[in-house]
Amino acid sequence: MLGRMSLTFQEASARVDAFISQFEEGYFPPLLMLARLTEETGEIARVIAHQNGKTPKAGEDAGDLEMELADLLFVTICMANERGLDLERGFERMMAKIERRDATRWTKKDAPQEAADRAAEEGAL
Repeated sequence: MLGRMSLTFQEASARVDAFISQFEEGYFPPLLMLARLTEETGEIARVIAHQNGKTPKAGEDAGDLEMELADLLFVTICMANERGLDLERGFERMMAKIERRDATRWTKKDAPQEAADRAAEEGAL
């Protein structure tokens, strides 16, 4: 399927499950999926290294970060499906944790009006 599409976590999960469920073997065992997750993470690292200075070996493709991240997402969805986990609920819980924990950890960007007001204030001093 080409073109832009927007999927919810449930839709992505159902699409992966529909694909995997057509095969007798079903989902890989958990440790094999963990190995696949590790493999995909290594491929992401390779692409990022190539994009940030490390030159590919002769004959080696520089890679496609978008596809490698999608591969990682596919394996993650497989792991969640095999365990009956709800990634959308997990994502919401994780974001709530980060938003609470890191609310004051970083320097927030100023809204354009706040920056203009501060600049005007500093100019008046």
